[in-house]
Amino acid sequence: MARVSDEHVPEGEAGELPAYAERVLDVAEAIPPGKVMTYGDVAEWLEEGGPRQVGRVMALYGGGVPWWRVVRADGRPLPGAERKALARYREEGTPLRDAARSAGDRIPRLDLARARWDGTRG
Repeated sequence: MARVSDEHVPEGEAGELPAYAERVLDVAEAIPPGKVMTYGDVAEWLEEGGPRQVGRVMALYGGGVPWWRVVRADGRPLPGAERKALARYREEGTPLRDAARSAGDRIPRLDLARARWDGTRG
């Protein structure tokens, strides 16, 4: 299945995803609506790479998968895409927490204790 357009693929790689990227995107597609995995969770589940590698894959190739379900460990929505992500979370019923009073941006965070998916069905 084509998940990215050529404009998002590094030069010379059009139409061909690295195997690791394909695996990361498969995990992102498997996360149920209303649930999330952190970048580190995905790497741990794959038993390969780390949070930065997963983040890089999502930044380069994740536009065609539910990118909002692969998140930062602090529960903050992806910087620059907060409004889009929050709209998706609300649409899917993903558990959120109000922003801390001390937070200058007042953007809600994910409630990871309730929203985190462990990679199992059911």
